Amino acid sequence: MSVRGRDALGGRAAIAGIGATEFSKDSGRSELRLAAEAVRAALADAGLTAADVDGMVTFTMDTSPEITVAQACGIGELSFFSRVHYGGGAACATVQQAALAVAAGVAEVVVCYRAFNERSGRRFGSGVQRREPSAEGAALGWALPFGLLTPASWVAMAAQRYLHAYGLTPEAFGHVAVVDRKYAATNPAAYFHGRPITLADHAASRWIVEPLRLLDCCQETDGGQALVVTSVERARDLPRPPAVIAAAAQGAGRGQEQMTGFYRDDLTGLPETAVVAGQLWRGSGLAPADVDVAILYDHFTPFVLMQLEEFGFCGRGEAADFVAEERLPLNTHGGQLGEAYLHGMNGIAEGVRQLRGTGANQIPGAGRVLVTAGTRVPTSGLVLTSDG
Repeated sequence: MSVRGRDALGGRAAIAGIGATEFSKDSGRSELRLAAEAVRAALADAGLTAADVDGMVTFTMDTSPEITVAQACGIGELSFFSRVHYGGGAACATVQQAALAVAAGVAEVVVCYRAFNERSGRRFGSGVQRREPSAEGAALGWALPFGLLTPASWVAMAAQRYLHAYGLTPEAFGHVAVVDRKYAATNPAAYFHGRPITLADHAASRWIVEPLRLLDCCQETDGGQALVVTSVERARDLPRPPAVIAAAAQGAGRGQEQMTGFYRDDLTGLPETAVVAGQLWRGSGLAPADVDVAILYDHFTPFVLMQLEEFGFCGRGEAADFVAEERLPLNTHGGQLGEAYLHGMNGIAEGVRQLRGTGANQIPGAGRVLVTAGTRVPTSGLVLTSDG
């Protein structure tokens, strides 16, 4: 999709199957096994077999290559395989890549997957431990010597500026945490099932990097999630109602960096999200008022507020009130704060469930869902709709 015009992808592919492992803090098995379990579950959900699959898409930060997962699942020849970079920003782009392959006739059934032991193994939240010299890492060189070593520290810089610019307090972020945990509390698959929180709980949680508290930061999770993408026509013949990909987009802003970008003119917004938002609204023909459910990437609460503003759901500095008043169903699975941190892939699955009418916190009549991916990195997004 061009940033200047509407593409022809919308309505040509659909998510026909979703599957996941349990979400835990210690899976007790390899990341490859988690990936294989999730893929098999997604294929079973779609009413397909390994023999039907001819394409696979995953992330670059992944220890289970496409061909290895294919072998583990009994998948045969592949005509399409791809990886998307930039961590959580890749989530919705895996579905975009799959949809592009299906629409172009390069593949017929594409599986997107993400699986890791992010709590018991490598913990992304621990930040930079060691890094090989690279052009990509050069931007971090301006921040690391001053103690900005972790994702929380990078986000805190923008969060502090956001509060200052709009005369807010850290309580503004607490509204996101409370809403996410409210939905997680009634979602049996969520790690924080049965454990809602209040604004007082948020305010009492310890500082991580001011103005971020513990409850502003997403959890770390072991688990796997997979999605099956095929043509809308084929999906209609399968057991589950199709979640039609009405629009899919990637976006990087001018002067884009990964999580840093402290020399932009304005730290209170997310330019990469604005790029995605423009493409999704053009591609789908929808507007914010048309969205029934929003699944917004919530690795840190401040960026949920900024996403709402970039997508036009409310004005600048108004998102905290928007969330507090629950004007839009948000992260109905509990988000990464409440359900699991699977780099946003579990959020896409929740979008599918809402369209099927099978969500643990089902929104009546949900027919249009917005899903976003990681922020302050090159990112991606989806608009999913029910069929017809």
